[in-house]
Amino acid sequence: MAADRQPETATTTRVGDLPEECLAYAIALTGSPRDASRCAAVSPSFRAAADSDHVWHRFIPDDLRPRTPAAPKSSSDKEIYLGLCDATNAAAEDGGGGCRVWLEKGSGAKCYALSVRRLSLPWDDGEFSWRWAPHPSSRFGEVAELVHCTCLDIYARFPAAALTPATPYAAYLVYGTAEEGSRSLSYPDQETTVTVGGREVARHAVCLRPDDAEAHKFRGGRVAAGVEALRRPRVRDDGWWEMEMGQLRTASAAAGGDEEEVVASFEVLGWQPKRGLIVEGIEFRPLLPAS
Repeated sequence: MAADRQPETATTTRVGDLPEECLAYAIALTGSPRDASRCAAVSPSFRAAADSDHVWHRFIPDDLRPRTPAAPKSSSDKEIYLGLCDATNAAAEDGGGGCRVWLEKGSGAKCYALSVRRLSLPWDDGEFSWRWAPHPSSRFGEVAELVHCTCLDIYARFPAAALTPATPYAAYLVYGTAEEGSRSLSYPDQETTVTVGGREVARHAVCLRPDDAEAHKFRGGRVAAGVEALRRPRVRDDGWWEMEMGQLRTASAAAGGDEEEVVASFEVLGWQPKRGLIVEGIEFRPLLPAS
């Protein structure tokens, strides 16, 4: 009798056969926009789910979401998210435009640019030290050009709670130099420091304007120990220079630390006259994962 039984037909449900809403819910739990974009490449059904508003809504911070409930919705949440990743058109976080915020495309972590008006500058209350003026390449209303000073120490204070939790960040000084030249920006010794809640997490020897000939002359023909290890700047696509000041990692949301402050500072050690530095601001950006 057992030999006369017909085999039962097995019904197999594949992941791609699930309703779009179920797929979208699962993809939304992947954790990052980068992962959601990878899911979209699996199949047409995955693409429809991965591009849905249910997925991309969770990647848009509430404080950056357009607040126009009465207006008809003309863009998908994915389009809104990608618009928030455009650093060139970053939204002003405050009414004065002294801080701009955008999102890092792959992770969704917040990036911040603080204008020079949000920084602490030495002797910033007189024209003798700094000249304030608009700059055609700046995202802000004005930049500060160093006219003359002997003590140069620039720093930014920023609440750690504003940064994306559990995320590695780096602070960057964004600057240029005057067309008529600069002085004492390739020497003497310069350093950057980053502290979180008063704890020093990074300190580096840097050089804003590497000029080996000038440094050689200043040091009387001597090559300073460790000069090869100086951190050097890079030229950005927008024409500004940037110097990485140091790295930090924010605490998880559960760990608290809402009252902590991040302080990023740049200092030129020595009392030589200095001029020609143009400061646009300081940025805090998440570090990209190693490829």
